Amino acid sequence: MEEYNHGDIISMLNLNGQDADIYKIQLMHRLKLIDFWGIKPGKHVFEVGCGQGDTTTALAHVVGANGQVYGIDIAPPTYGAPETLGQARDRILNSAIANRVQMHFNFDVLQNYGDFKPGQFDYAVLSHCLWYLSSYDELVKLLSTVKKFCKKLCIAEWNPAINLPTQLPHYNAVLIQAICESFASTSFSNIKTMFYPTDIINAVNKSGWTVQKTQNIYTQEMQDGMWEVSTVTQEYKNRIKSIPTIPHKLRALLLSQIDELCSADNIKPMSAFCLVAEAH
Repeated sequence: MEEYNHGDIISMLNLNGQDADIYKIQLMHRLKLIDFWGIKPGKHVFEVGCGQGDTTTALAHVVGANGQVYGIDIAPPTYGAPETLGQARDRILNSAIANRVQMHFNFDVLQNYGDFKPGQFDYAVLSHCLWYLSSYDELVKLLSTVKKFCKKLCIAEWNPAINLPTQLPHYNAVLIQAICESFASTSFSNIKTMFYPTDIINAVNKSGWTVQKTQNIYTQEMQDGMWEVSTVTQEYKNRIKSIPTIPHKLRALLLSQIDELCSADNIKPMSAFCLVAEAH
């Protein structure tokens, strides 16, 4: 893996204290993904689901002054905590990488891609955003859409096929959310559909891409497992009770799983399943 000065990137983004500590770990993971994807300086990247810009800023650092990162997210700029998407964009656009980054919110690429030209972007990047989608069909449609104007496809998403006992709480927290949201008529959850690597590969093939390589990347320091467990233990008992279509026996099972999660410790994240594909 290519060597990067994490401290320089963090200071450039005006981060300090706890925010800097959290971002350093997230940045380390994102740079691993980018290294596997093979994205190089001078490239133009279209990023779906950019959120607060964790992957965006890592991409901008790698593509350099002659590259460009065009990030989109379907959420509004007021979404997100403790830093909203809009606040994160303002911070990034007041940094040294501002001239190589664009971030657009309330942007649904399935409805709004007419201004993009075929081959305009070297890469489409979808980094830990697939589980926000409402269905497998939506994933296929999204991958088919970005193929119209991107040459290569780069994906990273958590892999539910765990291989360590310490990953089980992360898996269970995600599974609880995915089950609940499958019964909800409306959902604002970060996790709506849980895809396994086989689902992703099938969707990639179905949408007209050719898979070039895959790999699991494990960054044990990542905090996402702890965050998902915290979300479920703090919010999902009430969430389950608010969805009347969940069957009674399933409701009881989900509530007992949440009780078990309350005592989870030494929580580690799942591995990230990563993929590179080329349009054909």
